[in-house]
Amino acid sequence: MKKRTHKVSFKSYNPNQIMLLPPSLEDKIENSHPVRIVNSIIDRLDITQLRQSYSGGGAPSYYPRMMLKVWVYGYLRNIYSSRKLESAIKQNIHFMWLTAMQEPDHNTLNRFRSGKLKDTLKEIFVQVVELLVEEGFVSLKEVYVDGTKIEANANKYTFVWGRGIQTNKNRIGRQLKELWSYAQSVAKEEMDANEPEDFDQIDTEKVNRVISKIDNALNGKEIDKEKRQKLNYAKKHWPKNMEKYEQQQELLGSRNSYSKTDPDATFMRMKDDHMKNGQLKPAYNLQLSTYDQFVLNYNLYQTTTDTTVLMEHLEGFNNLFNEMPDSVTTDAGYGSEENYEYLDENQIEAFVKYNYFHMEQTKKYKNDPFKTANLYYNEQQDCYYCPIGQQMRYIDQYKKKTPNAYEQTYSRYQAQNCQGCPLRGACHKSKTNRIIEVNHKLNAYKKQARELLMSDQGIAHRKKRPADVEATFGQIKQNMKFDRFNLRGIEKAETEIGLISIAHNIKKMCA
Repeated sequence: MKKRTHKVSFKSYNPNQIMLLPPSLEDKIENSHPVRIVNSIIDRLDITQLRQSYSGGGAPSYYPRMMLKVWVYGYLRNIYSSRKLESAIKQNIHFMWLTAMQEPDHNTLNRFRSGKLKDTLKEIFVQVVELLVEEGFVSLKEVYVDGTKIEANANKYTFVWGRGIQTNKNRIGRQLKELWSYAQSVAKEEMDANEPEDFDQIDTEKVNRVISKIDNALNGKEIDKEKRQKLNYAKKHWPKNMEKYEQQQELLGSRNSYSKTDPDATFMRMKDDHMKNGQLKPAYNLQLSTYDQFVLNYNLYQTTTDTTVLMEHLEGFNNLFNEMPDSVTTDAGYGSEENYEYLDENQIEAFVKYNYFHMEQTKKYKNDPFKTANLYYNEQQDCYYCPIGQQMRYIDQYKKKTPNAYEQTYSRYQAQNCQGCPLRGACHKSKTNRIIEVNHKLNAYKKQARELLMSDQGIAHRKKRPADVEATFGQIKQNMKFDRFNLRGIEKAETEIGLISIAHNIKKMCA
C-alpha cells in the first residue's frame, strides 16, 4: 500500500513585520491577574500625604501612585532590588502595563522607597487594612500576635558589644590609676597638690584632666623609660579611644550590641539548620498582628525578647485604628505581669500563655508536692504549708524592676524547722530552712489566664494561632523569600516591612 504524504506547513513568522495596529497590553493581561488587583486597590487609596512629600520645582516627577503600584507589585512578585525592578519594568508586560510604559531608573525607584515612603507608608497600609475590613476579609476584634527575627543588611563580623566597651574603659581606668600611683611615688609634692581622683567612673574629660596632671607633675623629673613611653601613648591615644567608646555607648542605648555597618541592628540568635543553638547575626525583631493570615499591624524592634514590646505594639494598633482589639492571642513569650496588667486595664481578653503553662498540664508537674505552685496557701493567715504540713511564714518582701521599669513585688516565706525532716533531700538543697519567693499578683493573673486558655474559646484560639500568625511568617520568609532586609537603618527596614505586608495582604486576597 502506498504511503500517504502530507505537506508540512508552519505558521507565518516574520519578526520584522510592521503592524498596521499595534497590540494592546490590556489584551495581554487576564482580568483576574494580581497586577489588576494591585492597580485597583492602589487607585482607591488616598495618597494626599504621599503627594505632599514632594517639594516641587525642577523636572517633573513620576506620579507617586504609579511608583507605589510598582513597588507593591514588585514585592508581591518577590522583587526587592531596585535594579531588578528597573529591569522588570523594561521587560515584563505586567510592569509595562502598570507604568503605562514609563521607565523610572533604579536610583529613582530607590529614592522613592527609602525617602518618600518612609513617613507615609504606614498610613497607606492602614487604608489597605480598612479596605479589607470593608470587604469582610478581616476583623479588628481578634488579633494573633507573634514575633520573628529578620536578618539586617549588615556584615555579621562588624559587631560592637557593650561588654567589650566597658572592658576597654575599665582597662584604661586601671592603667590610669597605675600611672597616677607612679607619679605620686616620683613627684609626691606636686601630686599632693592635686585632688584625689576616682578611677571607677571615667570619661573623656576626666582622662584628659588626669593625664594632664600626671604630665605636669612628672615634667623635668627623671622617670622610668617604660613609664614615659606609657604616658606618651596615653596622651596620644586614650582620650581618642574614650571618645570612641562614649560614641559607641550612645549608639548602643539600652542594647548589648550593634553592627558597625547598620548601627540600628542588634545581634540576635537566628535559627540555623546547621547549628544547634543558631547563629548570632545582626537583625531586627519583627512583631505582627494578624487575622486569618492577613497582617493588621507591624512593628520593628531592636530588642531580642518579645515580652517587653507587646504593650507598645498594641498601642501602635490603637493609634492606627482608634480602637483596641477585643482579644489577643500569643504564645508563652509574652506572658508577664506587666503585660497581663496592661491587657486587663484595657479590657482585652488575654489568651496569653506564660512559662510552664504546658508543663503545668503534665501529671509529673501536678503530682510533684515540692513545687512551689503546688504548696497550699492560706490566704487568711498569709502562709504556706510545706509537703510535710509545716507552716511556712511570711518573713519579708522585695521589689524588682523589669527592663521596662515595671515594679514587681515578691514575698518570701520560710519554713520553721527543716532539721531532721525526712523529705528535706527531695524538698530543697538549702543549708538553712527552705525559703520560697512568691509573686501573688502574677499568680492571680496566671490563674485568670489559665482559666481562659483552658476554656473552649481558649482552646480554639490556641489551635488557630500557629495556623494564623506563624503561617504568615512562613509565607513572608519562605514563599516570598523575604528573610533579609535590602535597606539599612530601622526606619528604612520598617518601610520594607510595610511594603511586604501590603503585598502579602493583596496576594492573600487574590488567593
